[in-house]
Amino acid sequence: MSELKTLSVQKRTAFGKGVNRRLRTKDLVPGVYYTADGQNIPVQAAELPLTKIYDQVGRTNVFQLEIEDENGAKTLHPVFVWDAQYSPVKNTFTHVDFLGVDLDKEIKVRVQVEYTGTPKGVKMGGTLETYRDEVLLTAKPEAMPRKVLLDVTGLEIGQSVRVSTMPLPEGVHAVYKSDFTMASVFMEGADDTTEEAAS
Repeated sequence: MSELKTLSVQKRTAFGKGVNRRLRTKDLVPGVYYTADGQNIPVQAAELPLTKIYDQVGRTNVFQLEIEDENGAKTLHPVFVWDAQYSPVKNTFTHVDFLGVDLDKEIKVRVQVEYTGTPKGVKMGGTLETYRDEVLLTAKPEAMPRKVLLDVTGLEIGQSVRVSTMPLPEGVHAVYKSDFTMASVFMEGADDTTEEAAS
């Protein structure tokens, strides 16, 4: 088990749009920590450390939120970035929500899928069609991948990869009701029967 990255934040004691605007002028981002047992704790984070850790973990990797209260006491909590809002002008955070998790319990997260390689079928004149750019996964928080790399190099014309056969890290499983297609290779003009994947 690798050591989790840590973001230090402070509890907020003042609220409202005016207060939030003043925080942002000081390069502080207002946010809320939603605990695993349903509590809501208003917090504020420095813009630069928040940006740095978000670049590293995104919305799929767990990290430690170190919360300092009004008395200077600090506590650590495993969290994800659940939601983030940005300024359309400055492209900086305007608000962020942290979701607390239990490291021993599985969670469900939508994870980006990145297709890699050039299929054999494409080299033979076929066309690669991809149907999903993300997939719902379940895993314990520390096992959840940042993204899924799906190698399509071996696909020939008429072949496809379904979610059930998509390689995933140990302890990680895809969540689905029907075994939909992730990607397929077909010849232009030929009947393609794999487009049920988009359903």
